[in-house]
This record gives sequence, structure tokens and C-alpha cells, in this order.
Amino acid sequence: YGKNTIKFLRLHREGKKHFVKEVEVCAHLRLTSPQEYLEGNNSLVIPTDTIKNIVLVLAKKNGIPSLEQFAIDICNHFMTTFCQVAYVKTYVQEVPWQRLHEDGVPHIHSFICVPDGIRFCEAEQCRNGPLIVFAGIKDLKLMKTTQSGFEGFYKNEHTTLPERHDRILCGELFCKWSYGECKNFDFDCIWKKIRECILEAFAGPPDCGEYSPSYQKTVNCIQMLVLSRVSQVQVIEVVLNNTFYNVVDMKNLGLTNDKEVLVPVEAPYGSCACTLGRK
Repeated sequence: YGKNTIKFLRLHREGKKHFVKEVEVCAHLRLTSPQEYLEGNNSLVIPTDTIKNIVLVLAKKNGIPSLEQFAIDICNHFMTTFCQVAYVKTYVQEVPWQRLHEDGVPHIHSFICVPDGIRFCEAEQCRNGPLIVFAGIKDLKLMKTTQSGFEGFYKNEHTTLPERHDRILCGELFCKWSYGECKNFDFDCIWKKIRECILEAFAGPPDCGEYSPSYQKTVNCIQMLVLSRVSQVQVIEVVLNNTFYNVVDMKNLGLTNDKEVLVPVEAPYGSCACTLGRK
């Protein structure tokens, strides 16, 4: 059991300059005995209101140096404070606030919410077991308007999809990875590096791009690049929900539409998923 959607804004001040972290936290516990379920005995139960208050107090006392460290702090608190806790899992996701810039000058106390992917993390621990940390990015919408195709696929009497050697590749990406033994990692730096790998593998070189023969191959390229550059990542999961675009037929309007006006196919949509890890 536990408490979901604990939402708050943590404001940190350094003189006139302000820093913000707005997060949503879910904290789940498993106790050493299921007596509250089987017998209605609540003597070991930590109320969900107490769980919420603990999260807020930890944010006040420790701040949020990184999402991962905050999740670790929550796990450590429940494990060291309550002997009846056998397992704790914490999920934290961040609202994507970025500092506002005016004429290239960073503002000291104003921010803008930029929907360029939501950062999240998870930490879980069993008593006498290792602390496991996951991190990721979700709702990251990506598009490239060429250098993508889909050809040579299996065909039978039910196949109506034409082969395409030049199409729009667009999708909403979910990526989650696990760390090995957590030492003094710079979680913020690692997360930014992985995000850069995702964008690079999806798009290719900025002057020419890189051809993608399928959504599946693009997913694998993202995973391989992350594993080759970020040694701390042990396993990486990528899900790419595809958005397809159809060219509008404008012949009846007396116009030739050379892939200049397209409409998205709302449903159904495709999805490619893969989990890849080191040996």
C-alpha cells in the first residue's frame, strides 16, 4: 500500500537567484506481516498521510539534489526508521520547468514549462537486499521528415500497406534504464547524456541525417548508442509509439501535393518495444 500523486514545488534560493523542482511522488510499502489485510490488525500500518508528510519533510530538509537521490533518500528513510517495512518503492517524476531567458540572459526567478520529455526515476529496496535505481524519460515526441522508410516486409493476402522508401518517422518515446551498483553517480549529468544519445541516434548527423529502415531499427540504435557511451547503464528499455501521416489527395482541388500537406492517423497506431542489457 502507499500514497500516490504527492505533488509539490520545492523552491531553493541562492541570494536573488531562485531554483525550482516541481515533482510528483508515489511511495509504496510492503510490511513484514500482512495482518492488516488478513486480520484487520492495523498496529503495523503507517498511515498514507504519514507517508505524504515524510516525503514533504525530506524535501524540506534535504532538498532535491537530483530526482534519483531524492528517491534514494525516501527509500533509506523508510528502511531505517520503520522495522516493519520489508520493501519500499518510490517513483518520482518532474515537471519540465526551464529557466526563462530574455535576449540570452537567464532570468533570476522566472521559468517556462517546456514539454520536451518528462524525467522520472524509481528506487526500490527489500530489507537486507540491494538498492535498485531506475531512471528514464517519457512523453518525448520526436519527428524527422525524411531518411525513413519501410520496405521488404512480409506480405500475404491480408497485406495492403505499400512499401515506402521516404516517409515521416514520428513517435512518442518512453525510455527507462537501470543502474548497476549506485555509487557517487552524477545522476543529472548521466540523464542529460542519455537524452543526447536518444536524440542523436534518432536523428543522425545534423547535416544529412541517417536512414532508418524501420521503427524497430531506430529503437535498437538508441539502445546501442546509450550502452556504448554510458557505462553506468546496465539494462535499457525503449518503447516507441508510432504516429503515421497520410498525404492528402488534392487532385479534386486541382493541386499536386508532393508530401507537403499530411494528416496524422489518430488510431490505431503502431508500437515498437525492446529491452536490451549487457551480458
